Amino acid sequence: MSPFQPDLVDVWIFRTKKPGLRMGFGSVPGPIDRRPGSAMAGDAAAAAPGFAGAVSGTEILLLRRSPGRILPGLWQCVSGSLEAGESVTDGALRELSEETGFGATEIEGFFDLDQVNQFHEPSVGAIVTSAVFAVRVGAGSEPVLSHEHNAMRWVSPAAALETVVWPAYRESIRRIEENLLDAERAIWFELTLEGWRARR
Repeated sequence: MSPFQPDLVDVWIFRTKKPGLRMGFGSVPGPIDRRPGSAMAGDAAAAAPGFAGAVSGTEILLLRRSPGRILPGLWQCVSGSLEAGESVTDGALRELSEETGFGATEIEGFFDLDQVNQFHEPSVGAIVTSAVFAVRVGAGSEPVLSHEHNAMRWVSPAAALETVVWPAYRESIRRIEENLLDAERAIWFELTLEGWRARR
């Protein structure tokens, strides 16, 4: 084997009310909080495509990159660089916490999407690699945005596919739909918060 560390980690966040879905780490699903101000943050709430139709099913969290950053206005997932000496899964969970405030209390499932992306990044003049993960959070969970993003949307998977730009993003969303919403299939992708396979 020739293992290597990726440059980046991406973490997609989803929540669901689907009955019978296996909830990791001993959690129990609850109702989505629809009180004023709780479902969204930022100025994109009214324009979020597919939002109303996602209430009873699965929702994907999209984050909008702030002005002053590379690709301002891009809708994306959590994304960031690994720190020196950091494991890939530790980096994914750290970036998740830094960009959304989600930690062990909110996480109901942590998954490896079995996806590694490579793309040319003009700002560094080289090919960059990212390892892709997903987390399921409780139905009423809401992020606390960092300075890196200035708006967020909870949208249906179909609306997420329409909103995101990069083909690799659409592939990640499809993998969540195809593999993580089925309890028997999801267990094969699930990780512990320590980064080990949940099924061994």
